[in-house]
Amino acid sequence: MRKIYVLACCIILSFSCNRNKIERVSEENKLPVIDSGLSPEELEDKILGMLVGSAIGDAMGAPTEMWSRTDIDLQYGFVETLDSMVREASPEGIWIPNLPAGGTTDDTRWKELTVDYLLSQDISSLKTKDFAQFIFDRYSSYVNELKLTEGVDPSAIEKATLKLTWLQEWAKVSQPYISGNLDGYADSLSRFYGGEMVCAGLLYSPTIGAIYPANPEKAYAEAYKLSIYDIGYARDLSSLAASMTAAGMKKDATPDDILSALRIDPRGYYESRLVGRTAQKILIDALLIQKKSMELDSSSNRLTPKSKALQFAFEELDSKQQDMPFHAGEIYLQVLTAMLYADFDFQGTMVFLVNYGRDNDTTAAVAGGILGAYVGFQKLPEISKNKVIQVSNEQLGIDLKELAKNLTSHVLKNKKS
Repeated sequence: MRKIYVLACCIILSFSCNRNKIERVSEENKLPVIDSGLSPEELEDKILGMLVGSAIGDAMGAPTEMWSRTDIDLQYGFVETLDSMVREASPEGIWIPNLPAGGTTDDTRWKELTVDYLLSQDISSLKTKDFAQFIFDRYSSYVNELKLTEGVDPSAIEKATLKLTWLQEWAKVSQPYISGNLDGYADSLSRFYGGEMVCAGLLYSPTIGAIYPANPEKAYAEAYKLSIYDIGYARDLSSLAASMTAAGMKKDATPDDILSALRIDPRGYYESRLVGRTAQKILIDALLIQKKSMELDSSSNRLTPKSKALQFAFEELDSKQQDMPFHAGEIYLQVLTAMLYADFDFQGTMVFLVNYGRDNDTTAAVAGGILGAYVGFQKLPEISKNKVIQVSNEQLGIDLKELAKNLTSHVLKNKKS
């Protein structure tokens, strides 16, 4: 862990010296194709790891999404496994009330939607307008589903309404973007979920990163193009999440590779006058929390309920909370802190994030996607991954294995062409 902290500090110090050496290109498809060193089987294992790892995080956090630590402890204790949920259906949450352990929310639905979009694209250079159109078309299909709902049965109407409401805010931004209405796009984006800097791109950016294995620069560039629903520096954070995912997909990747991806800055955020790069400041906060907390407990005790280190880390994160839990900056800080604290261990990172609370299904889903791609499907927790796959397939109609298989084939086909 000390080695990781020192490396991260060196990365921070090197940013200002090296940022001008990073090639700036106006056409992202000119970025070189990188050989990840992965066999087709290894690539599929990592893509499936990203999908299932994210779904595990989503499912672990789903029962207590948006809860305080006090409520989590009172009703579930210290969460270390999947658990059934007793909660209502909601557009951004679960669509079926009281799902069994392994059930997921919109965080996993976004992975499925993004895979569906990618399968329709030449991934050598993604088209932003196509993504906006794809989301708008999916929203339109839900509208039509509601229109075709017969009778006045409240359950059927509520089921259809959940779907279209999920993408309603996104459709409002997509429509003017597709038509080239600049003023309309700017206005709708300013009102997206009330104008808050929500974690829009973070919901799907690990999926983007997974199709550019070992090429974090390309992953950043393509994720940035698709982050048209992000406001301000949230675009940078979404793109960095894609970069970390891609970096972890190099053969024999290490935590150093994931951290090194954070040096990428093709859009020049470091050069922002008077402000600089917020993503760097968030990384420094995460490193400081990790460093100080490590001094408070032995390594074997740091992920237990009474750990002084864990409580310190949680309290430090409390002091940096935003007004709303799904603020992109808050989620990014929690994800980085958890990965550093747990030394990039998948299960440890999930336990940290889920027990912290706030928007814990999303934080765990983002980190789960990054680390799932890093460790691969075979190394994910056995019971959790099997349960998530089963429930996703049988209860929610999402076949994670089939998605991974199809996306892997698409990546390999595009690589040959």
